[in-house]
Amino acid sequence: MHLSRYICEATSRGLWSKGRDSMSQEQILTRLRKVEGQVRGLQRMIAEGQDCDAILTQIMAARAALDKIALSIASEHLDRCMDAFLLQPDGRAKILRTMQLFLKLSPAVAAEEAPAESEPEQE
Repeated sequence: MHLSRYICEATSRGLWSKGRDSMSQEQILTRLRKVEGQVRGLQRMIAEGQDCDAILTQIMAARAALDKIALSIASEHLDRCMDAFLLQPDGRAKILRTMQLFLKLSPAVAAEEAPAESEPEQE
């Protein structure tokens, strides 16, 4: 499914609030460009055969940056769009879908959904 199906009209037009905890659209784009630079750096590190610990550290940093961006977008979406969803015929389904997406951003929920690692056998 295409992501734009779940983005409300206010968010898709770029009407981002300037609330204390939310990022502006330009701030999000700036952070995404930084993540893009991190990923390019990772490609270079791998091509150069750099240390695995350094590579994994950079991967964790890029993931953390993306998580912050995702939470900001989800928060903005909830703030801007939920009232509009309540007025739509399929609003309940949209609200449930938004809640599911938001919960998937939660580290606890994501860890719960991850495949369980098998315990090493003890002798």
